[in-house]
Amino acid sequence: MSKDKKDYNSPVQATITGILNLFKKRSHVGVLNREDRLEGKKILIDGSSSGLGFATAIELAKLGGTVIMAVRSGFPEKAEDVKQKSNSQNVYIHQVDFSDFESIKNFVAEIKNEHGKLDVVICNAAVVAKKGVQTKSGLEQMFMVNYLSKFYYVQELLKNNCFNQVPEENARIVFVASESHRNAKEFKWGDFGTFVPHSVGKTVELYGYYKLLLVTFARELSRRIKEKNLEISVFSLCPGPVNSNIAREAPWLFKPLLRLVFFLFFSSPKKASEPLVYFSASKDVEGKLFDYLFLMERKAIDEKAENPDNGKKLWQLSEKLLNKLGVH
Repeated sequence: MSKDKKDYNSPVQATITGILNLFKKRSHVGVLNREDRLEGKKILIDGSSSGLGFATAIELAKLGGTVIMAVRSGFPEKAEDVKQKSNSQNVYIHQVDFSDFESIKNFVAEIKNEHGKLDVVICNAAVVAKKGVQTKSGLEQMFMVNYLSKFYYVQELLKNNCFNQVPEENARIVFVASESHRNAKEFKWGDFGTFVPHSVGKTVELYGYYKLLLVTFARELSRRIKEKNLEISVFSLCPGPVNSNIAREAPWLFKPLLRLVFFLFFSSPKKASEPLVYFSASKDVEGKLFDYLFLMERKAIDEKAENPDNGKKLWQLSEKLLNKLGVH
């Protein structure tokens, strides 16, 4: 395995790699222009009660968009915070638990009934757990929240015709992924969805693997959308290391050190939101089938995620697992 494939296999390696990446010289894909506004657009963003999602909600509201926040906690006060910080009243908030399929299904129905068609959907919610935790459906929490819930959620949005279909003005689905999606040597098709207990030492490796599943899904989704001639673009990105609370479940002994490192070296949520805002508002990517950014640099996704055979296999296994769980 090459060196770049090992950069995220432990918490220490992941932190060092994240810091070093911030100081590398990179090409900048573009900037928002004055006409890249979001008036009349409805943007749904999950995981938006804190960190990257919260900062992105503020920036999109500043651009004139109607922002719909999907949160597990912080309801309803976080919407008031976004309104105040963005000087916009076009902010709404709903509760959803991405570890619960029934909650996701009810949430999609609620969004459709109360907000109608959506122009941008940002899939941002994620969890980093210190140990393996089973959800009510028996799945490993990180597997479900970081991957399978996104598969089910997007299918529900598509099935319920929740996207605005305007010729030459694509709706957009944006997945927040990670460069750690490159680390896994292979897909573990044999135990797909099987709950396997793990400790904190395995967390970073599993996080990267589930992000590989997410990026592979995003790419396959873009192919299937093209086949159906839907006016929807699919984007994915790695925001780089973010000074957020994603490591809130780290062992208490390491939390003070992590907070210091995050504060000193990691990007602020507002800075890290740049690629999300770009994908949501820029006319430069209008009509693109698929795109991936690392920070603000365009990159090819890992070859395993790009491979259409892997995309088809992942899609089939995901559908089979949902059917097995009785999720429809």
